[in-house]
Amino acid sequence: MPRVPGPRGRLQDNPVSGQKRVLLAAPRGYCAGVDRAVIAVEKALERYGAPVYVRKQIVHNIHVVTELEAQGAVFVEEVDEVPPGANVVFSAHGVSPAVVSAAADRGLHAIDATCPLVTKVHREAVRFARSDYEILLIGHEGHEEVEGTAGEAPDHVTVVNSPDEAATVVVKDPDKVVWLSQTTLSVDETMETVRRLRERFPNLQDPPSDDICYATQNRQVAIKKVAKDADLVIVVGSANSSNSVRLVEVALEYGAKAAYRVDYAHEIQQEWLDDVETVGVTSGASVPEVLVREVLSELAGAGYRDVEEVRTAEEDLLFSLPKELRQDSSGRRDERALGGRAAGGPAAAGQDRT
Repeated sequence: MPRVPGPRGRLQDNPVSGQKRVLLAAPRGYCAGVDRAVIAVEKALERYGAPVYVRKQIVHNIHVVTELEAQGAVFVEEVDEVPPGANVVFSAHGVSPAVVSAAADRGLHAIDATCPLVTKVHREAVRFARSDYEILLIGHEGHEEVEGTAGEAPDHVTVVNSPDEAATVVVKDPDKVVWLSQTTLSVDETMETVRRLRERFPNLQDPPSDDICYATQNRQVAIKKVAKDADLVIVVGSANSSNSVRLVEVALEYGAKAAYRVDYAHEIQQEWLDDVETVGVTSGASVPEVLVREVLSELAGAGYRDVEEVRTAEEDLLFSLPKELRQDSSGRRDERALGGRAAGGPAAAGQDRT
């Protein structure tokens, strides 16, 4: 779907009883795994030329997908839609071994842009399955990340979608069960699910390290701090972005009087701003900063010109690009081998390393 910019001055600057302001959450937007995946597609296009095929959306953001399509990326649902011998990128959400095998059977040149934090969960699933543990995978059934992780050990994995499902899940051996989770969930809801599971299975084992990614946690912590002072919270992110949807839920749970998700600034509705003094703004981990800037510009037109950043953590993590893309065509190490917008290159324009 092409991006349609909103008209300037669309929102009215109506009076409110107090002072209008924006609380801008930080960290927000791109995480290291998303950055790595998007740059992987860009560099594959530079290296191999268009088209480069991508299985599923590289990250769950409509703007990013549209921009990459304009550069020559072709997004497909499954690898059987990719011409034999072509280049294909696996998305940041990860794939199952069955997808890897299917790509190999078609002779595809596969570039794995799976977030390293998702890969960690895959490895945990394989290790626990080899030790014959039952794995309770907390996540949303049908989400690409859950499908990929479950595909590592399908005979050992049961997906638990919510705290309520903890009451009905069945295991063969309650003394040999472990929980893992999707990386983009609400921290609070996940731990409530674990609490309920442990009530039923006291010997439930924890994963060796936290599965919910640092960026998801950091963005939730930041919006919790903003939400308590916000009449309205606007989350920039797409509907299929699990972590963006969770940010709306967290904002409401922690005190925001209202919270909405938008892909673009022009989706902000005038009635949302009625009697609103303080607007909280954040963005999901797959959202480029330019979209947040457009939201701030739209809000400024409605009188919300006083912007205060509320920062709860610093992020400087970078992930190496997939090995196929760490060198340029002449074999020299590429200056963007670590990913990261701060490393330079055409994608750096308009980005904020938050």
